[in-house]
Amino acid sequence: MDRFKEMQVFVRIADRNSFTLAAEDLDIPRATVTNLIKRLEARIGARLLERTTRQVRLTHDGEAYYYRCVRLLTDLEETESAFRDAPPKGLLRVNMQGTLARHFVMPALGDFMQQYPDISLRVSEDDRLVDLVREGIDCVLRAGVLRDSSLIGRQVASMPQVTVASPAYLKAHGTPGTLDDLSTHRMVSYLSSATGRPATLDFTVGKEIIARRLDARIAVTGADLYTGAALSGLGLIQVPRYRIATELAQSRLRIVLPNHPPPPMPVSVLYPQNRQLSARVRVFAQWLAQRFAEAG
Repeated sequence: MDRFKEMQVFVRIADRNSFTLAAEDLDIPRATVTNLIKRLEARIGARLLERTTRQVRLTHDGEAYYYRCVRLLTDLEETESAFRDAPPKGLLRVNMQGTLARHFVMPALGDFMQQYPDISLRVSEDDRLVDLVREGIDCVLRAGVLRDSSLIGRQVASMPQVTVASPAYLKAHGTPGTLDDLSTHRMVSYLSSATGRPATLDFTVGKEIIARRLDARIAVTGADLYTGAALSGLGLIQVPRYRIATELAQSRLRIVLPNHPPPPMPVSVLYPQNRQLSARVRVFAQWLAQRFAEAG
């Protein structure tokens, strides 16, 4: 094994904070990983990793070496691909919000894999904010405004949103005709996975966005629960229109205040700021942008 293999193993250990998880990711024996790091540290004459029974972490020298290794490995991959005119290859670890994955991505994912047969995918589903580096994930697909400064985002879509409620709720509380009418209404509170704070209801008035927080008797953290609470007549919600297209067609939910819609929700591919964009992530982001454009 050459020096670049040692660097690859070292970077994966640092990302995963674990020799065992790094070995599993790279599909090599745990003992081989240990020996490679020992040889690497001996050759450069510095201790790169602090090992305890519970965790593995970078030393000061290890942190400096890590960032150089990431740049070198990315440059090597890009250079080889450019000169060979070879398509991207290797394992791509992706985490996606469940509703986006089920509605837009998974039905067409076979097309991506046929277009890039040398890329293997490991796909997970989450609504929560994940730690890309610690959990060994290359990129995530998320809806909403980017708030984590440690991530870089490429927007791939902009989702129209609507304010809706169930017929039973509107029968009990009336249908709001203006924003002032909201004072007598309730909302289903959606708690941010990043902050734990409830989101506001946002309405477009001309070029302004007006935020309102209404009385709420229920708070949820998942997209399906959010829609379910509205279907149960528990209050107003704001969601991307695609997510409730069936419920609207069946009149199980109705749009209110159509002249003051929520602002469109951006959908982005996010990856760590301290990483150069790999060829695998780049082509996947390009494919996602095309997929959302085709879906309208």
